[in-house]
Amino acid sequence: MILGSDVSNLSTTTATAAAQGLSIVVPAYNEAAGLAALHGRVCELAKTLRQRYGLSCEVVYVDDGSRDSTLAIARGLPADSLDVQVVSLSRNFGKEAALMAGLDHARRGAVMFMDGDGQHPPALVEQLVKHWIDDGYDVVYTAKAHRDNEPFLRRLAVRGFYSLVNWGARQKIPEDAGDFRLLSPRAVAALRQLPERNRFFKGLASWIGFRQIRVDYEPAPRAHGVTTFNAARLLGLSIEGLTSFSVAPLRFASLLGVLLAAGAFLFGLSILWEVLTTGKQVPGYPSLVIGLMTIGGVQLIMIGIVGEYIGKILSELKARPIYFVAEHVEKQSETEKAKSLNDKSLNDKSLNEKSPGERTAAE
Repeated sequence: MILGSDVSNLSTTTATAAAQGLSIVVPAYNEAAGLAALHGRVCELAKTLRQRYGLSCEVVYVDDGSRDSTLAIARGLPADSLDVQVVSLSRNFGKEAALMAGLDHARRGAVMFMDGDGQHPPALVEQLVKHWIDDGYDVVYTAKAHRDNEPFLRRLAVRGFYSLVNWGARQKIPEDAGDFRLLSPRAVAALRQLPERNRFFKGLASWIGFRQIRVDYEPAPRAHGVTTFNAARLLGLSIEGLTSFSVAPLRFASLLGVLLAAGAFLFGLSILWEVLTTGKQVPGYPSLVIGLMTIGGVQLIMIGIVGEYIGKILSELKARPIYFVAEHVEKQSETEKAKSLNDKSLNDKSLNEKSPGERTAAE
């Protein structure tokens, strides 16, 4: 039984990459105010990529259970210079599920993920595509150039998260890396084969390996509205990422237990030494209460950490679908229609030029 997967046949060169095409996946949650403007910029980007690289593009908008008119606006977006897919989920399943839905519905070879709030500049996509086609990289990910404009506590929390998730990991997750990234066809194939339901795309895209390169950028201000990721949701996402991708919390809990046991042992030795040398006994009530509270608190923390992992195991065993699609709309651009008709006419012409026997065999 083979426990690995060979995706070497999907490797691309400068000459073959353009033929694979590019799917741009845009998860959207309550992005009605800026979706039309974003689509216009994506269409201009598709024209540029077609002229420069001969790259055919499509955009996949994934409506993650929006409560505003995001879905209605997405339905009406024109397929000017690229194909358009609109995938509407039955409810809000979360960003990770929306990314997976976009990955499943992408029909081109390479896939790019970008947010629908306008903070991921479409102009940067051309640079990412260049790294893929011209330089041969399989994973081109972006990261914030700096966090100088963020509060100190948030910067400290982010650094602590990456330090913990990368603690003891063989494949490190790049610090400050986001979901704005491009995956080559073989990287896409590898990512699709990962079976877990509790997905952390930043970690999985790094774990698959291949040639990867980082591109620093300055996120643009939100084109509209405010972010839905408050402190509580960011904390929940951090816990989700840690428990889905890393066993560092379990190792930290074990280390904390060892340190606590060592401290208790040394404290016991100090009490014994004081009794033997001075004959005085240490009053027991305060030290007993503090010791019980410390041990009890640490045990509750350990139980909570283990419970998070048990919940992940239960979720995997249930094997529920990650998402449900309530509506799927496809629009083909005029360029792609003309190309399809041209390919069909060439096939028909080649069949007509063959002898009857050859034509029957070909048919």
